[in-house]
Amino acid sequence: MERRPLGPTGLTVAPLCLGAMNFGDPTDAETAAHMIDAALDGGVNMIDVADVYAGGESERIVGAALAANGRRDDVVLATKVGMPRGKGDPAQWHRREHIVASCERSLESLRTDHIDLYQLHRPTFADVPQEETLAAFAELIDAGKVRFVGCSTHAAWMVMEALAIAERDGLPGYVSEQPPYSLIDRRIENELLPLCRKYGLAVLPWSPLGGGILAGRYDEGVPGDSRAKRRPQVLDRITPRAIEAGRALGALAAERAMTTTQLALLWCKDQPDITAPIIGPRTPAQLDDALGVLALTLDDETRAACDEIVAPGNAVADFFNTAPWSHNLRP
Repeated sequence: MERRPLGPTGLTVAPLCLGAMNFGDPTDAETAAHMIDAALDGGVNMIDVADVYAGGESERIVGAALAANGRRDDVVLATKVGMPRGKGDPAQWHRREHIVASCERSLESLRTDHIDLYQLHRPTFADVPQEETLAAFAELIDAGKVRFVGCSTHAAWMVMEALAIAERDGLPGYVSEQPPYSLIDRRIENELLPLCRKYGLAVLPWSPLGGGILAGRYDEGVPGDSRAKRRPQVLDRITPRAIEAGRALGALAAERAMTTTQLALLWCKDQPDITAPIIGPRTPAQLDDALGVLALTLDDETRAACDEIVAPGNAVADFFNTAPWSHNLRP
């Protein structure tokens, strides 16, 4: 099984990461546990979750599953903190008090004494200096509760600022970035990927299937059991141009005896500078489909054909629309 370096950590991971966002909502705990076992048996060795997924239930499900199978030490376990939740001052979610308290809850839920990769879920708010957030992470690392820290959905300049602050103040620097990246939103190729290459950061893309658009999920409208029905903000990403791109990718996949989802995931997995796309299956069948990509390699002809669908550095759907610093795309 291929292993790729997780940035400068010395850890290596399979070229796919199991995302646990669906565990607990809608995937039940028993099914999720079986999927975790299947993913580990299939060669995946990294699991990504967050404190806000299913109100914390996703972390509890992952923790219980790893306790039951005894494979915690085989896994690079990642979780996240800092997504706004509930009422109150938005800045509170990036303050030292919340970060430290949330880490304690995550450790308890995950049934572990340390988190391998602790990530800031979204950029820190303007009135919370990155110095405060990074200092809180340093405190957790010094206490042995966290090994490494990363960030998610940050603009390139924000990552660079954090790296500069960490070097200046002797604080732990980010070792990874978790951005949205798929064939229908390739904008990280313009600045973020070159930055991560320059400074050796791991790149762990979320939504490599474009929220289901690249699975043909929305070709005939919005199904009642879809993520867009459960999370209305997803509807903004389902643009006519994205649907068209998904259909074109489906035709390309059929020519190569693959499912559309497999080609979308293979494309993301084998793009330059990508460490491990995060797969977020709801069902065992979806997991099996994704695991089949581990044995495949993207050839140059197929890569060029994908570039014809959406050109490098471009986007036909906006997956940065939950980040306050970004501009909504209007196809």
